[in-house]
Amino acid sequence: MSVQERLLYQDEQLTITVRAAPGAPAVTLSGAIDVTNSSALASALASCRQDTYVIVDTGELTFIDISGLRVLVMPTLPPSERWIRLHNVTPYQRRLLRMMGWFYLPRTHDAHLEAR
Repeated sequence: MSVQERLLYQDEQLTITVRAAPGAPAVTLSGAIDVTNSSALASALASCRQDTYVIVDTGELTFIDISGLRVLVMPTLPPSERWIRLHNVTPYQRRLLRMMGWFYLPRTHDAHLEAR
């Protein structure tokens, strides 16, 4: 963890860190997300939310189940109210998002993938 990063949450499976980034906080997820820690993920992301969106890097995840995807994608909210922007989405995660019908390319962020 760099000096600019701050630990938001850690358990046996998952580590969540945040760092300040231009425009929005950037969160990195490492490890595995399942029903045992998806509520902690939701709380950690909400704690670093500011007036804008939160960038969430999922490239270091080794596993994510549907409970974790729901936290990241917010499928029950209208698209205009979703405040998480996914970055570094792996092919496995992209496949799951497509299977659920929750994947689309962003309209305004060329470097990020957004899930709906």
